[in-house]
Amino acid sequence: MTNIKEIPFRYDQVGSFLRPDALKTAREQFLDKTISAEDLKKIEDQAIIELIDNQIKNGLKAVTDGEFRRSWWHLDFLWGLNGVEQTTPEHGYQFNEVETRAASYQISDKVTFNPNHPFFEAFTFLNEHTPEGIIAKATIPSPTLLFNRKSDTFTYASYTDEKVFIDDLAEAYNQTILKFYDLGCRYLQLDDTSWGMYTGFIENAKTEEEIKHWQQQCEAGVSVVNQLLEDLPEDLTITMHVCRGNYKSDWAIAGPYDHVATYLARLNIDGYFLEYDDERSGGFEPLAQIYKNGPAKKVVLGLVTSKFPTLESEDNLRKRISEAATYIPLTNLCLSPQCGFASTEEGNHLTEDEQWAKVRLVVDTAKSVWNDA
Repeated sequence: MTNIKEIPFRYDQVGSFLRPDALKTAREQFLDKTISAEDLKKIEDQAIIELIDNQIKNGLKAVTDGEFRRSWWHLDFLWGLNGVEQTTPEHGYQFNEVETRAASYQISDKVTFNPNHPFFEAFTFLNEHTPEGIIAKATIPSPTLLFNRKSDTFTYASYTDEKVFIDDLAEAYNQTILKFYDLGCRYLQLDDTSWGMYTGFIENAKTEEEIKHWQQQCEAGVSVVNQLLEDLPEDLTITMHVCRGNYKSDWAIAGPYDHVATYLARLNIDGYFLEYDDERSGGFEPLAQIYKNGPAKKVVLGLVTSKFPTLESEDNLRKRISEAATYIPLTNLCLSPQCGFASTEEGNHLTEDEQWAKVRLVVDTAKSVWNDA
């Protein structure tokens, strides 16, 4: 029987945290050119050191830098890859009720590994300031974000063949992850909005052609993720957070996991962070498919919303975990907030105290459910 890895932990977290006021002010001052990049870094450093301490005080076994050096959960990383350029479109991303700031990317050349990617220095700082017995967790966006498209036509700069593009993208990510490993990373999470998008697009498709297109996109997603995971060290845990949009407490995507469960089950990852904080995600039935195809994988249930301050009932959380355990063994389940608290620097509409109360609820509930927590 294949052993289940300890990571992800019974109580875990997705990655981003609310930026403290001092950091928000410093970023504004840097943009206004009233402080230097060196000044900003010193403030970021101090904020991250304090955040590490707060995560540990609130019971977490894996800590992140809160994504404090980023403006976006995904774009700051993608812009750091060779062949990917920053762009400013006319409009931002349209969520359920709000539109984000306008920022995006374009593929301008062959996509390759960047050995000087700024995220490496950021992880080194996190790892050096994480005490013994605690795991430093790296979070980066999934490569699937770079080839989502609504048209069957594929053209990206020097690419006319999607297979060549996927191969290059997977190689760039594979080398990137190996670099993180060399820097001491043993827990890395791929944040992926694509699967959430596909659930919504398939759910709302009006024709069989539309469904077929998005299923082809799912196949491409399986291909690129499994390619990038090839020949990675056995003591490196890779998880995936399937996100449904997180901007100023708003969401972007709705649709049950039923449409993508068979594809998720084929990914050679160790665990999934799945959002289940409201009815947009559907039921727990798809967990049975994931378990069937990957009995060593864990599913981290995102039952505690990171979008709003009201605390969930611990009794209700326990009931929902029990319900999920009718489709996948309890030993394969964990608990976390549904998403990060600040996927962009604006953050969600709750206070830092309310954020930490959510984290403690996750920890306390998990300890009451699992004896090995």
